[in-house]
Amino acid sequence: MSGLADARRIVVKVGSALLVDDKSGAADRAWLAAFAVDVARLKARGQQVLVVSSGAVALGRRRLGLSRRAHDLPQKQAAAAAGQSLLMHAWEEALAPHQIVAAQVLLTRDDTETRRRWLNARATVETLLGLGVVPVVNENDTVVTEEIRYGDNDRLAARVAQMIGADLLVLLSDVDGLYTADPRRDPSARHVPVVAELSAEIDAMAGGANAEGGVGTGGMATKLMAARIASAAGCATLVTLGGRTAPLGAVEAGARATLFKASLTPAAAYKAWIAGSLAPQGALVVDAGADAALRAGKSLLPAGVRQVEGRFGKGDAVIVRDEAGREIARGLTRYDAADAERIKGMKSSGIEAVLGYTEGPTLIHADDLALARG
Repeated sequence: MSGLADARRIVVKVGSALLVDDKSGAADRAWLAAFAVDVARLKARGQQVLVVSSGAVALGRRRLGLSRRAHDLPQKQAAAAAGQSLLMHAWEEALAPHQIVAAQVLLTRDDTETRRRWLNARATVETLLGLGVVPVVNENDTVVTEEIRYGDNDRLAARVAQMIGADLLVLLSDVDGLYTADPRRDPSARHVPVVAELSAEIDAMAGGANAEGGVGTGGMATKLMAARIASAAGCATLVTLGGRTAPLGAVEAGARATLFKASLTPAAAYKAWIAGSLAPQGALVVDAGADAALRAGKSLLPAGVRQVEGRFGKGDAVIVRDEAGREIARGLTRYDAADAERIKGMKSSGIEAVLGYTEGPTLIHADDLALARG
């Protein structure tokens, strides 16, 4: 049981150790070509695939003639700048024979943790996936500083999976899953095929980073951290050996892997987060028609809003109340308070004429709205 066949939306993290040939320092085109077959098979089944890819720094070091010991931040950023085009060219070259378009998406931690930027990033990725594109995501190492960076793409991949409501996060590793101890040091270590709950006992099984792993930086401990982030978002995590040819196909054929289950669906986890984890910054009072529409699963349109309260920004959580003062729902608004005030009561078709721009026809989209209980 891998979860690959049932997932609607899949995020796959590919590390530098897989993508960059250790001897030549160039992209491993044979591995990429085989992995592209995996991606094409998933897409042919109607599944959406996003790749979180390391490799820009490693490829850039070779292009600039820097040694692997060049670890200071300016040199890393220079290498990332020089290597990012090589990385995207490698992905485009691998996916093109399958008529799959790759699109570069560079993120920083702020893009997945600041709500306004999170909404913008999510909208871009959602649009790309809807167009049948495979987004290739990487941390924007050319501008990020040590204080605000992820540090490894396992956690970045988990945050991206959280952001887009993925069903499955696949972490391609240098081992074929979780073991009761580090199998490189303990030959009696047993493989764990399924983890139902991320307990302290499971955490104790994780060893440190693989010091012999070439250009990569992650280890099982970071993969458990990523699995915990994903699980909280309702996303299962699959850890498996990435060095195989066509590693996803190998798992579907029965190769070893570890599946970390999620207790909620992505949609349910997201709604719970909106309902219980965010401090509301304001409120929208709606009429009876909007009340009925929200309870029926519809989005909140400006036409149904009677009053705007508070000083909130785009992406902030707000309470939605009826005219008697009862809380109907909580949600993330797509317009700030000042603009919401200007468009309240209006038809959505008039938003752009009034504001000079549009963030879409809804004040709160149904996907970003959690109904109150009762």
